[in-house]
Amino acid sequence: MAISTQAQTQIRTIIHAVNQVYSDYRKTHVWTNHQNFIGLSLTILTGICIVLTGYGWFKEIIPTWLTVLLIAFLTSILHEIEHDLIHELYFKRQKFIYHFMMLSVFIFRPISLNPWIRKYWHHFHHQHSGMAFDIEERGITNGDRLSIVRLIALPDLFLSALLRVPRLRKEITIEAEKGNLTKADVQRINRTLAFGLLPFGVPLTLLWYLVVMYKCAVLFGYTIPFVEAKLYLVYPLLVLLVVPNLIRQFSLHFISSNLHYNGDIEHGNVIQQVQVFNPWWSFPMQWFCFYFGETHAIHHFVVNEPFYLRQLTRKYANKVLLNHGIRSNDVRNILFANRYFHP
Repeated sequence: MAISTQAQTQIRTIIHAVNQVYSDYRKTHVWTNHQNFIGLSLTILTGICIVLTGYGWFKEIIPTWLTVLLIAFLTSILHEIEHDLIHELYFKRQKFIYHFMMLSVFIFRPISLNPWIRKYWHHFHHQHSGMAFDIEERGITNGDRLSIVRLIALPDLFLSALLRVPRLRKEITIEAEKGNLTKADVQRINRTLAFGLLPFGVPLTLLWYLVVMYKCAVLFGYTIPFVEAKLYLVYPLLVLLVVPNLIRQFSLHFISSNLHYNGDIEHGNVIQQVQVFNPWWSFPMQWFCFYFGETHAIHHFVVNEPFYLRQLTRKYANKVLLNHGIRSNDVRNILFANRYFHP
């Protein structure tokens, strides 16, 4: 069903105004014209910062807790760069550099979904945001009722799949029967479940849970000398790769799944798809997802601008959104399975 003429006019007005914000900023900040260079430089610089942080941890200059938090923050920048790459905002025609950047953001975020696989589902998300068959958002619990299972599933895509696959498969079957998902889509979903967290995500996540279970056993007096002797080989992987990304993914998935609406909105009505989500208590999570809650609603209206420009202009762009009816800090949707129309 087509959205109303009023909503279409409202959307066009917002898009025009946000584009004007970007245009004005670019005119007065000519450095923004070097988009490829900026994207590549940020990727390399962030990677160097992560490596130096890890080196500081190995040399016992930086404590473990600070190492984990710094890397969680730095990888949130790489997530934003990955998001830009998915929209082909850097080196669209220089494929070698493009894929080098994709590989770089993947290596430092190894328990996240393979970015080449995610690319399809993210574009699918923009086409069908808020629908029951929005695979990307349903995969991170958007549309689920608040529960312990949802909170446990948020940071870990592997565990999320194990806990929720039966339910999601049922939903996928229903949507396929309705014609909302093609046979090719269903096949792609199966490939995503099978290979989306390979080659890094599955083994690293399993390693994490094995160590956690072993440490729980130690609390009850059960130790295995061979395992104790080899734990020093495992800790660097957990401190530098796994734990920071669990923190980052919990923050990102919580913010993203609650700023998107799901299940009861008009197909294609961007007004109802998202909100500006930055309640005061979300600050720690915003830090570890690079203020995604403040900028992502802007992106749904204008997709072809890089993340750093959204950050620099978010005050003005969000004013446009709020003045034209986009919701802000609707935290009650968390209690009502992220429905747009709730008590």
